[in-house]
Amino acid sequence: MTSRLVAGVDSSTQSTKVVVCDAETGEVVRTARASHPDGTSVHPKRWWEAFEEATADGLLDGVEAISVGGQQHGMVTLDEFDEVVRDALLWNDVRSADDAHELVGEFGGQQAWVDAVDVVPVAAFTVSKVRWLARHEPENAARVRTVVLPHDWLTGQILKTGGGFEGWTSDRGDASGTGYWSPVTGEYVEELQNLALGRTFEVPRVLGPNGRAGVTEAGMVVAAGTGDNMGAALGLGLQPGDVVVSLGTSGTVFACHEAVTGDTSGQIAGFASADGGHLPLMCTLNAARVLTAGASMLGVDLDELSRLALGAPIGAQGLTLLPYLDGERTPDLPEATGTLGGITRANATPANLARACVEGMLANLVAGVEGLKAHGIEAKRIVLIGGASASPAVQAVAPILFGVPVSIPAAGEYVGIGAARQAAWALLGGDEPPQWRVAYEKELVASPEDIEAGAAVYERYRTLQQTMHG
Repeated sequence: MTSRLVAGVDSSTQSTKVVVCDAETGEVVRTARASHPDGTSVHPKRWWEAFEEATADGLLDGVEAISVGGQQHGMVTLDEFDEVVRDALLWNDVRSADDAHELVGEFGGQQAWVDAVDVVPVAAFTVSKVRWLARHEPENAARVRTVVLPHDWLTGQILKTGGGFEGWTSDRGDASGTGYWSPVTGEYVEELQNLALGRTFEVPRVLGPNGRAGVTEAGMVVAAGTGDNMGAALGLGLQPGDVVVSLGTSGTVFACHEAVTGDTSGQIAGFASADGGHLPLMCTLNAARVLTAGASMLGVDLDELSRLALGAPIGAQGLTLLPYLDGERTPDLPEATGTLGGITRANATPANLARACVEGMLANLVAGVEGLKAHGIEAKRIVLIGGASASPAVQAVAPILFGVPVSIPAAGEYVGIGAARQAAWALLGGDEPPQWRVAYEKELVASPEDIEAGAAVYERYRTLQQTMHG
């Protein structure tokens, strides 16, 4: 029997990755990748060029459905002719930090935002970027008719090119990261659009979890798509008690949940999930690149950084790194820089510095797990993904700092796989997405003594954080 094929697209900050899977089993049949330009703003055409490059040479031959998992929050502005007004501002562009703070106060404070949209805006959110545009580029702002997200734009481009475009669409998951669509009510909040731009603007129609954005002239179903974190959750098939820690360009901590979170601290964003539920999430700006920076400081490669870190004791003899190398999103410190604390002549060694880089990067994410726990979300197991999860030092330190077993899935493009699973759901129908097996290659457990030592490391990290930033 011939397999039915579906494709998932991971359009991330750094690249476009396309995964073609068997619709029934999830088995990966073929993959491809193309790079994006570096930077925090980019013209959306670069994403389309990367998509075309990745899907060249018949990659999509036989594919019956496709879905896009895109980087969250990015602001794509369109004029009355659906032409791009200016380069898209990406999630990691922090120029809108002051605008986010102003919006919080103007709408009545953090509680008012949480009640309306279950998030407190920071620089990353689309609503903050729209306000920045209105303040700093009024001529461009006046041209804006429609604001869409990166995955919305790429979904629309697939349909415009292949035929079948009937208007811009989005999904609950990605729309919940705008700051003006509410997972509480399932509706856009026009008051927040007005607050950001000074007027309302057109927005994509939000589809249900297995909805169809359209069908191309060739008969390929184009699913709703979603945000990258929501795609990863679908790809990993999360169970109750699973908390994902992703170590990529950004660091994220998230879990599936049945209700809105209501976190007024702003630490946990109450996003919607791609399967109809909720996906409370904490995001940091600094993750894998902390290790890259540490390796650069020491004049070594990442393998040697890991070897050095493994040669140092738990806690790096008191050396502690606050890894805010690119500013920080959580905690909300966009202008912060990194801090290396507790330096003495005795602990000032390459091994301890390497260990402090690994522990500091992970401690910032332990804070996210603790934030989820504070809202009644169990953390029985950490599911560790992302490029930095392959580091032997990260694998050794993670169960010590998180204090629970750590599972590492087999290598795979889980955002793309999750998008492909959503495509299969749109193709096959049903109340639930198809059940795809997820293989795990490692289960890591720390001793009670090491977990106790890890708790002391985290407390020292929190003390330094409070000393430096309050």
